[in-house]
Amino acid sequence: MTQHIGIVACSAESAALCYRTICIEGAQLVGPHDHPEVSMHTHSLAEYVKCIRRDDWQGVGDLMLSSANKLAKAGADFLICPDNTIHQAFPYVASKSPLPWLHIADVVTAHAIERSFKRVGLTGTRWLVESEVYPEKLKARGVDYVRPNATEREEINRIIMDELVYGVFKPEAIAYFQKVIGRMQAAGCDAVILGCTEIPLIMNDANSPLPTLDSTRLLARAALRRALSPAVARA
Repeated sequence: MTQHIGIVACSAESAALCYRTICIEGAQLVGPHDHPEVSMHTHSLAEYVKCIRRDDWQGVGDLMLSSANKLAKAGADFLICPDNTIHQAFPYVASKSPLPWLHIADVVTAHAIERSFKRVGLTGTRWLVESEVYPEKLKARGVDYVRPNATEREEINRIIMDELVYGVFKPEAIAYFQKVIGRMQAAGCDAVILGCTEIPLIMNDANSPLPTLDSTRLLARAALRRALSPAVARA
């Protein structure tokens, strides 16, 4: 038996990409049309944004826990959240959660180590890049990092919140990310974390000046490995 994946979703675009990755790549691993059981629960993105904008991370954590409890009742074995920003609330969530989680920053940092990256750029919402969600994980594993500057943070945040979460993908947004990532490359970075789960909708290894660490797909693949590990062990 495989394990049942529970997705604590936040924005539609990133949750959809995570779900599609699990289903498509699951079929590649298991067989045609096959993938582990998946359940998803989504509160309105507006409820999360209200809490984030008033710096109420306990409120964010309460929303995450609400989804976690519903997914536990639906039979999920473990949880993932394809949203980097709301992982700021994870300290409020972990001790009260009914199920174990895969932490997105742990997954991405582990992949950076596997690929021997030494200094990575960090992109994402301004709340994410100003937080310690990634820095504490990266520093613990000896990986250096570069954050966007203040101007870059505001424009990246605008692109994410006003465009990407609505499924609006503009060439100007791609060009702006390329400019920021190019600056990070000049600052000695050897890879860039796509630390907002919508960013992989417009940026990838083909158009980025640096190799990308796609947090959305990396989390989905980690969930697949965990869900399929009993089946793999028996095979």
